[in-house]
Amino acid sequence: MRLSGTVTSGLGRAAIFMSQPHYQDQFRKILGATAWPGTLNVHVENSDLSNYIALRQKAGIDTLGLNEELIGKVSEIDTSSVEALRIRGFLREGRSFGGATAFVAEIGTSESDVVPCAILIPDLTRHVEVIEVIADVFLRESLDLRDGSVVNLNLFIN
Repeated sequence: MRLSGTVTSGLGRAAIFMSQPHYQDQFRKILGATAWPGTLNVHVENSDLSNYIALRQKAGIDTLGLNEELIGKVSEIDTSSVEALRIRGFLREGRSFGGATAFVAEIGTSESDVVPCAILIPDLTRHVEVIEVIADVFLRESLDLRDGSVVNLNLFIN
């Protein structure tokens, strides 16, 4: 499965979660290294949005509030060959850190090499049209990205 979208700025809160040792231990198993303490946000539309929503469904994220036409398109997408990897949540000092689902991928632009990464879908997220991408490098710097840059994500299949 391939997804394309444009880089967009986030809220800057991912670093709090990404720096947690419990998450980093799990990211290390997925990426082969610790993850950069932040995510790259990629805005998707049209067929890429349908594919992303199919991944969200595979991750167990509810599709409430989506229009029937979009849900119909999503139901036709086969995600059986894409492996969903579970990221377990935890409690620390009375604060809850939620779980997530990861999908291993590569990210790049038409002008760059690809970088190993993972799409991260938190269990509790308001993003419907925004993919959060993690990698062991600062992707904006490694791929020379700015808001509006077009990136391609190629998911690994079983």
